[in-house]
Amino acid sequence: MTIIAHISDLHVSHTEFDEDIFLQAVDEINNLQPDMIVLTGDLTDQGYYRDYLLVKDYLSKFEAPLFAVPGNHDSRNLGHQTFEELIGERSWKLTKDDDFVVIGLDSSTPDVDSGNIGRPQQLWMDHILDDCVVNERFSVVALHHHVIPIPETGRERNVLSDAGDILKTLVNHEVDMVLAGHKHVPNIWKMNNTLFVNAGSLCSKKLRGKDTNSYNTYFIDDDSIKVVLNRVAGDKILLGEYPRNIL
Repeated sequence: MTIIAHISDLHVSHTEFDEDIFLQAVDEINNLQPDMIVLTGDLTDQGYYRDYLLVKDYLSKFEAPLFAVPGNHDSRNLGHQTFEELIGERSWKLTKDDDFVVIGLDSSTPDVDSGNIGRPQQLWMDHILDDCVVNERFSVVALHHHVIPIPETGRERNVLSDAGDILKTLVNHEVDMVLAGHKHVPNIWKMNNTLFVNAGSLCSKKLRGKDTNSYNTYFIDDDSIKVVLNRVAGDKILLGEYPRNIL
């Protein structure tokens, strides 16, 4: 079984970040001992260098390998450059046991809130997903911006500008899971054989209504994908259990 912890939208800053909630989440996730942690953007609130230094220190508290993509807040104030210096590549590919592939996409544009993947990055993803189909590999795509609108998040204005093209690529390749953040609201859509899963905000104070800080965990075996919503210092809710794709 492969276990993934999916966290998002930390918004580290002096005003929007709850350190106590973050440290509680770290303890919970370390106790789970996941195979990997996927962080889908907005590590910082304004992309300032000083906040990235704090992020780097905070993320070092996680014991599992962590892979992050930037969000729109991270790419403000030259943060897209700082991300590469202090966190790592903005787009990446991870292969686990030769049959499990995770693709990280940078959907951010400096100082723009809306998302965009762009044709070069899409072609790179196409090439990797073609190989996943041929070799029957389990495929996960992680990005910050949602591809499909999320309910109960107000007027839609920040979905990917090239969402249609990206959605077609993901569905045509029967990607197993697409992980995103951005809206601070956990949600699952299933389209054809692809699960589109959004995570809430792990530890920021930017929450809608009675929402609480949370993260997702995924338990993936040969037959199924189990999706669990974890409220930090609270209950765990099974959001769904789905059959694993047979390509």
